[in-house]
Order: sequence, then structure tokens, then C-alpha cells
Amino acid sequence: MARDTWDPGHLPDLSGRRYLVTGSNAGLGFFSCLQLAGAGAHVIMSGRNPSRLSRARAALLAQVPDADLETLALDTSNLGSIRSAAATVRGRVGLHGVLLNAGIVHPPRTRELTLDGHELVIATNALGHYALAGALLPALAAARGRMVWLGSVSTTLFPWDPVDPELVHGYTPWRAYVQSKVATSALGFEADRRLRAASVPVASLVAHPGYSLGGRTRRIAGVNAPTRRKRFVGGLQAPIAQSKERGAWAPVRALVDADAEGGEYWGPAYGITGAPERGTPSRVTIDPDVGARMWHYAEHATRTEWPYLRGRKIRIR
Repeated sequence: MARDTWDPGHLPDLSGRRYLVTGSNAGLGFFSCLQLAGAGAHVIMSGRNPSRLSRARAALLAQVPDADLETLALDTSNLGSIRSAAATVRGRVGLHGVLLNAGIVHPPRTRELTLDGHELVIATNALGHYALAGALLPALAAARGRMVWLGSVSTTLFPWDPVDPELVHGYTPWRAYVQSKVATSALGFEADRRLRAASVPVASLVAHPGYSLGGRTRRIAGVNAPTRRKRFVGGLQAPIAQSKERGAWAPVRALVDADAEGGEYWGPAYGITGAPERGTPSRVTIDPDVGARMWHYAEHATRTEWPYLRGRKIRIR
């Protein structure tokens, strides 16, 4: 087997390439932007809070003074915000990649709804990204680009409920998170199946960050300032956890590695920590029936049909 020479600290030259990252103001999103910008890419940093996004941009420029950045207001829980942001991005040149990173990691204790009437966690993590990726598809196709969906190692913790994806019944915070991550991953793999079938020159991949903690992440003013308690807890988990910066390695590699292909799953080499490598996704996320069901649900919940795929019906068993 050939030695993997990928170096997350020294990415290929990305000059002239354009990427959009959702949830850029902190965590994985910020460090993904930092790595992309450090390799010369034009990076569109997006987030729902303009002031936090501005602080993140300033923090990134402090690390990479010549970074080519722009910011974009985007709330993935709000379909109106998604359509407005997508229209702004589409009005320019092609898009080489979008990292669908934004999400709720710590769900509310009780079930909450978005302005569009959907359960907050699945709307933010999965449905909004489905709508955004569809709206950006022409720009991605023009550049023969990629979309990378953020998966999770948690997808086997609870059984997937195809009848009640928004957990109208039996909501718990962890169940909502896992349900949303199964949905996100299933949509990512289903997107690749459908794009291939329609000969659309866009690859769809899924990547996950392993077990990445803010308490294991270096302090950056305006972006990451963990409390002393978080640092202590992070230190206790050092053997099984990594920083958010390292957690961004797999999504970034899936986004820019010339050898990565649509339908692949990328993550840390040791499952929860390590260098970014191809991995094996959980069975539920690659089940074509689950993918087709989730696609059908997302299509109707967001009132969004992807261009190039309209009229193509896939049977749901």
C-alpha cells in the first residue's frame, strides 16, 4: 500500500479557488476557514451572528494577514436567510466547494421550532444544508466543485426513526442530535447517488471530526476562550480527544484533496482522533432506502427541488 503523504499542516496551493464554509465564527468552521485561507483560497465565512462573524474574521486575519476573505450572513435554520445568502453567492463566479458545517451540538432540553415550523436541531443541521446545497448547485457545477456534509461518530447511538424525523414524540436532546446527524449523512450520500445518476459534475462527500473539544483547542481571542473548567475536563480526556483544529482536518481534506471522490466518508484515522483518512460510515447512513426517504422529506419540508434533478423520481420502498 502506498504511503499517504497528505500533510494537514501544508495543504496544496488553493490560490484561485473559492470555498464557502457555514458556521465559520468558531470551532470546526473557523479552523476549516483558517486552513483553507492559509493555503491561498478565497474563503466565504458565513454565520448567523454578524458581530461574532466579524470577530472571527479579525481573528483569522491576525493568523493569516494576507487571507482572502469575505463574510456572509447565513442562518441555516431559516429558509429565507438561506435563499438570500445563496442568491448573493450565485451572483458571482463559480464555487469550488461548500463545507456544510454549521450545526447545533448542544440541543435545547425541550423541543423548539424554527420560524419555518421545523424542529430546531434537524432544521439547522440537516434541512437547511439540504436547501443551501441545492441553491448553490449551479455555482458548484460551473466549477466542477464539491459539497462536504458534516457527519458524526454518534450515528449508531439511537435507532433512526423514519416515521418521526422531527421527533414530535419522544424528543430528548441527544436523540435530536443523533437523528439530525443520521439525516445529514444520509442526505450527503444520497446527494452523490443522485448527482451521479444525473451526470452533474459535483461530488458529495461526508466527513466527521472525531471527538474534538474546545477544551483541547488553543485559545484564540474572539473565537475560542475555554474556561478553566473546560480546560481541565479536556485535559482529562486527552487520550481520547483532540482539538477542534485537528477535527477540521478531515472535512478540509474531503473538500480539497484531488484524490477524494464523491460518496466517500472521511474522518480521523483512529475513529475519534488522528490524521484524516477514508473511513467506513455507519450502515444506516448509507442505506439507499434511508437516503431516499430523507431526501423526499427534506424536499417537501424545505419546498426545495435541486436543479438538474427535477423530474427524477427514485422509488422509496
